[in-house]
Formats: sequence, structure tokens, C-alpha cells
Amino acid sequence: MPPAALALAVSLGDPAGVGPELLASAWLSRVPRRLPVFFALGGAGLLRAAARTRGLDLPVRVIADPAQAQGCFDAALPVLDCGDAAYAPGKPARAGAELALASLTEATRLAVSGAASGVVTGPIAKALLAEVGFHHPGQTEFVADACGIAPEDAVMMLAAPSLRTVPLTVHIPLSAVPGAIGIELILRRARIAVAALTRDFGIARPRLAVAALNPHAGEAGRMGSEEAEIIAPAIARLQAEGIAATGPHPADALFTPRARGGYDLALCMYHDQALIPLKTLDFDAGVNVTLGLPIVRTSPDHGTAFAIAGRGSADPGATIAALRLAGECAARRAAARVLA
Repeated sequence: MPPAALALAVSLGDPAGVGPELLASAWLSRVPRRLPVFFALGGAGLLRAAARTRGLDLPVRVIADPAQAQGCFDAALPVLDCGDAAYAPGKPARAGAELALASLTEATRLAVSGAASGVVTGPIAKALLAEVGFHHPGQTEFVADACGIAPEDAVMMLAAPSLRTVPLTVHIPLSAVPGAIGIELILRRARIAVAALTRDFGIARPRLAVAALNPHAGEAGRMGSEEAEIIAPAIARLQAEGIAATGPHPADALFTPRARGGYDLALCMYHDQALIPLKTLDFDAGVNVTLGLPIVRTSPDHGTAFAIAGRGSADPGATIAALRLAGECAARRAAARVLA
């Protein structure tokens, strides 16, 4: 697969979290991990300082244009200046939140404008960002808004080496899930997922396994009616459209090794149903991918981890996986544009 012609834009996340040190570690492992070219938005000084906490000597090159990243990536981590902050791991502050927001805003803008091949977002502290003008539930909604995409059409997928999942509902109470799921919601999420798996992951005919909501898939109505009234009719409509969808599958057996071999993505009914198996199987390689966007967006599937920031113990695996996956998706899109 030919590499994407443009570099990836990477936002710092909260400077007091593990994002900067993991980004430094990722750049230093770029050759053995065969990472695509990327550049950071802001934080040249704090990235050097974050690297030192891990005993790493990180060369940084401040660039004036994203196009310069290709020329210096082999020798130094390119940083497009949009501000800097003192490095204080584990001590989040307003100045850091302001830098995090500036970094996210500029990284997204460059991806949307076509100056970057995609955006990889570092972990943020939402409460702190809200204090400095961040008015979205999360980064997914922020990026969707920047792309002109309705929030409900920006679908969160969790991807890891052994499993991909999409939660139908995300950050709502468990008690609200039964009332939130519906046939049209299942259809919308499934269609967006299938299109993305085809375009960005190169899967010609994606196989979807749709999870049940209730134990034993409702057991013929004895444990709930959502399977018969909502989930099964939605699957039938997907099948009528030519989509390879199966289910409703009892969730307690959907993630066994044998079951995982039968599908490319599991469409789950709620947040923990999708995230618990993925984090159990591949915690240090989990990637949050936003489907349904005109740009590529990934993020490591973990938070700021303030408690261990600066201690050198955070694993860079998810950051490396997010960079690699974004590069692969961007390269497929670039190749498709050439063929078109």
C-alpha cells in the first residue's frame, strides 16, 4: 500500500497527562514500529521535558508548515508551533487546558483543510477544557462539528488487533439504554460502520455481529422484548440491503475466540458491552476511531492518567496503534483518490 502523501496532525492532549510522554516514545520507536510521518501541534518544550522523565533524548524540530514534516521526520519530531506550556505531570492547570484546546483546534483544522492526512487526538480532561471554552461532550463531537457532520452520524469504533466494536449508545446511564435503542439507530450505525470498514479498512464485505441487549438474547421474550421487537427486525432490514449482519447474539458468548473469527465488527447495545471485552483483550493496543467523517480521526483508547504521568510507567502501545491505524486508513483513502 503506498504511503499517504501528507503527514498526520497530532494534538497533545492535556499536557499534565501521559499524552506528551507517549507521543515522544512513539516518535523514538518510529522505525521498528514502521510509523507514518506525523507532527505535533504545539508543546515543543514540554515534549522535550516529558521525554526526559522517561530517560529519553528527544530531538524536536519546529516547523512553519505541515509540508515540512516529511523532510525532517527521520531526524526529529516535527512540531508546528501553536503555543507551549511548562511541563508539570500530574498537575493539570488552566494554561495546560488552553494549550490542549489550541492543539486540538489546529490539528483538526489542518486535517479538515487537507493540509494533514488525518488527525490523532491525545487524551484530554473534559472538565478543564470546559473552563476554557470547550463546549462539546467530547473530542468526537468536536471533530464532527468541525467537519460539518451531525453528532449522531459520527460513530465511535474501538479497534484492536483481535476485536472491533461499536457501541450503539455511548455516554448515557444504563437505565436509559432500552429506551434509546431503536431500529433506525441500529440501521444508521451499521450502515456507517460498513461503509467505513470497506473504505478505510479494505474489507470488501464486512461481517457484522449484532449483540443482544438482554441475557440469553431475551430468551424468547422471557427476559426482555427488545430483541424481537427492535434488534431482529433491524438485522432483517440490513440483510435485505445486502449487508452481512447476524444476531441478535447473546453477549456472554459473542467475544470468545471462536465467535470473534466469524465477524469483522460487533455492534453492541451500550458502552460497557463494547468496551469491556476490547479493553480486556487488548488494553494497550486499543484505538478509538471515529467513523462517518470526511477525514481520518483516531485516538488512543485511554485517558490522561494523571496519577502516573511523568513516572515513565505508561505504556505507549495505544498511541503507537492510533498513529499506525490512522496512517493505514489515510493511505487507503489516498490510494482510492488516485484510482478515481
